[in-house]
Amino acid sequence: MEKELKAELLETLELRFNKNPQRHSGLDWKLVLEKLEAKPSLLDSLFLMEETGGEPDVVIFNSSTEEFSFVDCSKESPIGRRSFCYDQEALEARKKFKPANSAMALAQEMGVELLNEVQYKELQELGEFDLKTSSWIITPPAIRNLGGALFCDRRYDHVFTYHNGADSYYAARGFRAILSL
Repeated sequence: MEKELKAELLETLELRFNKNPQRHSGLDWKLVLEKLEAKPSLLDSLFLMEETGGEPDVVIFNSSTEEFSFVDCSKESPIGRRSFCYDQEALEARKKFKPANSAMALAQEMGVELLNEVQYKELQELGEFDLKTSSWIITPPAIRNLGGALFCDRRYDHVFTYHNGADSYYAARGFRAILSL
């Protein structure tokens, strides 16, 4: 990553971090920066999260272990990651009107993972996300093996988990990514 892009990304991340302290109570940006500087390859993934509209921010899921992750905190599912079916198998199964990609394939290309159901619900405790969109989440193999996939959204002040055929795709469904440090 170019020096200028890296500086701009780090500035954006720090500004977002400072603007949203409720997402990472008690965590100091200097610690985050140290971890990022120790693993500079993660910046490429964070750059892609930012470029596709994810607005990544630090969210602590396990404060007792001090493990934290960057998670997409955009109000709606990231616009640059919508209209994809769930995975490559689903993409290949479509006979007509194939989407450009699958959520799982793009996540792998970006070096990130989709949120699981627990992580998605924890994110929703920090704000109101996906009020008009929905996001694919990691689907258990038992469901995926039968052709299904899971997604979540927030409606009526509640977080819902739904199912759909893994090969389906909609303009308002994307995926939220997580990058753990």
